Amino acid sequence: MNSRTDVRRPTFDPGDLSFRGMQVFLAVEEAGSMALAAKQLRLSAATISQQITNMEKLVGAKLFDRAARPIALTPAGTLMRRHAQKIMEALSEARTDLMEFSLSANPQLRLAIIDDLDASVTPDLIEHLNRMFPNCLFTATSGRSDLMTERIEKREADIVVTGLPPDDPIAYDTFAIMREQFLLVAARGKLPDDRPIPLDLLRQLPFVHYNSSMPIGRRIAQHMKRVKLERPQKYAFDATRSVFAMTRKIGGWTITTPLCYLDSERFWPDLDIQPLPFSGFSRTIHLVARRGEFGYLPGKLAALTRKLIGERLVARFAQAAPEFADALSILNDDDQAAMQDDASGSDQAGS
Repeated sequence: MNSRTDVRRPTFDPGDLSFRGMQVFLAVEEAGSMALAAKQLRLSAATISQQITNMEKLVGAKLFDRAARPIALTPAGTLMRRHAQKIMEALSEARTDLMEFSLSANPQLRLAIIDDLDASVTPDLIEHLNRMFPNCLFTATSGRSDLMTERIEKREADIVVTGLPPDDPIAYDTFAIMREQFLLVAARGKLPDDRPIPLDLLRQLPFVHYNSSMPIGRRIAQHMKRVKLERPQKYAFDATRSVFAMTRKIGGWTITTPLCYLDSERFWPDLDIQPLPFSGFSRTIHLVARRGEFGYLPGKLAALTRKLIGERLVARFAQAAPEFADALSILNDDDQAAMQDDASGSDQAGS
């Protein structure tokens, strides 16, 4: 008999270990809890548990002592962590080198940025990219958050700035950029200076909606339902300029964000800005790229985007509405809370 036919394949094949499985393993080890890792990764606890169970079956040993609080690595888990970290670091470096080589010779990088930020940050981002990769063509698309996110999911864009990050956090590098609180805007003189504004008065005045097809429109409608202040949809628009124009025309009120407010400066003399007289809510803006495809570039662009927003929009809003200056704030890479929905729902607001 040929001796080659007697050689049996080992039970454990390292090739069976997935990139995603190692990411989940390291996230659980860092968080000290499968539940917390699931929250941070925006996955179900069952998915996290299954990934760890699959890895343990592959290596033939328990990786975590699940009875410990916080969850602790076993000796096999400690060994796995060492190798997983080396593998992830090597992959990251390789992808960075390949990305830089690719962009230097590659003809195109596609950006997609929400309308609220397009004019303020896109030209500077592209100028910065052009200095780094002078032979690359850069294109930019703008629109509302759900459409920008759809573009990266369909591989029609490479890097996006959106208020609605993709559902699969493991497949993408996601950087929190900024957070803004929702505010009340009313036709000038229609609401008293007393705080809080009586809800009965708001029920008497006409309300102008963002269209329910818009992420921001759905989010506002959800929150108004939550605080028991639902209003019939008699007036609804896509653009903030139209929302503000109708609010002024009919002597009504609406709910909007600082970025939307900054985008409609010509209406400011005819409008009053007020705090919400009920529980507040906010939206978070993120920069998103497919995980590992562009190395350190998304992080660098996220830092530049924060800088541009801080220098231009945060300062401008503080000047326009000093009483509400803290309604627009810059976030950082360590702000993991910003990666979760600010209102503990799944539909983050986006323009």
